[in-house]
Amino acid sequence: MKIELVENKIYFISSSLKKEIHPFWLRERVNGEEFLDKNTQQRLFDPTSLNSNIAISKASISDDYLVINFNDGVHSKLNIEKIASEFSNEDKVIKSIDKVKWNSDLKNIKNFEYQDDLFDSKEMHDLLISFYQYGFVIIKNVPTNDNFIVKFANSIGSVRRTNFGEHFNVKSKPDPNDLAYTSLALAPHTDNPYRNPVPCIQLLHCIENKVNGGLSTLVDGLTVTEDLKTDHPEFYKILTEIKVKFKFIDKEIVLENWSPLIELSDDREFKQVRFSPRLDFVPVLDKDKLDLYYKARKKLSEKYNSDKYKIEFKLSAKDLIMMDNYRLLHGRTAYQASEGERFLQGCYIDYDSTEGKLRHLKRKFNL
Repeated sequence: MKIELVENKIYFISSSLKKEIHPFWLRERVNGEEFLDKNTQQRLFDPTSLNSNIAISKASISDDYLVINFNDGVHSKLNIEKIASEFSNEDKVIKSIDKVKWNSDLKNIKNFEYQDDLFDSKEMHDLLISFYQYGFVIIKNVPTNDNFIVKFANSIGSVRRTNFGEHFNVKSKPDPNDLAYTSLALAPHTDNPYRNPVPCIQLLHCIENKVNGGLSTLVDGLTVTEDLKTDHPEFYKILTEIKVKFKFIDKEIVLENWSPLIELSDDREFKQVRFSPRLDFVPVLDKDKLDLYYKARKKLSEKYNSDKYKIEFKLSAKDLIMMDNYRLLHGRTAYQASEGERFLQGCYIDYDSTEGKLRHLKRKFNL
């Protein structure tokens, strides 16, 4: 792209597109020390209080800067590259990371090693890139004392507290309020589909694992969705359109949320999967539509549970897995509680935590 000046009008040119940049848009972005706080990058003025008839009195280009005099007496130098980045209307940090679709053939994903200085290091940058590529990442040798998972999560962003608490202990126990707290096998599922909004990212920290079973399982919902769209477009279509009710009940709370099993973004691209068939309630629809819906849901479930898509592995003590709850499904194989202790701790964080940390690290290391 390039900037062009014509009679004190400033034009943005990219490919065949040429459009004038509104003078007020540029005036809002003046960045002298009297206009912008150096530390917070917050404006020291309220643009809504400005006269709406802002115009450009004089403009020129000097090196990589646009030099502008406005009709209210303000003079400013604006970085052309920074202006151009705003015209792309894209998130250059997160959306530029290509997602790697995977199935059961996935091998040799890099594990990361915990260090005391991990959270503000180049290694954390690489860890987060890998997380966005594959939807999960495993960190080895994370301390297990004093509910360390909470400190780990808060060092990335902020823990998302739920009715299960700031963190929760995943182990077999009597009178559980969720099947996670048993030794039963758990089919691939997403967590908390009954919440609004659904927690974005789940962390599970293995404290102890002395049983033969209890293998962790993961499925890439993005891969399954794209394959369903190709192989069974009519199933894909109805699963993106029909909203079902997800419901959770225990002694102190009732949670409900309505959503499709496959949610698309505004531009009709993959956004999120929700799958927890023990908790969903399909609305009353015409019989023909329900016939199609139930066939579609069954096919989706078959794919999620298929050996073609599922990976299995055993978490060892001090392993911590961070996984995208919008993209991945997780589960476990059954185990015998009498064999020994299987104890994991979990908590949730949201995307603003990982996104904010990644942007900070890119800025810190000039990446």
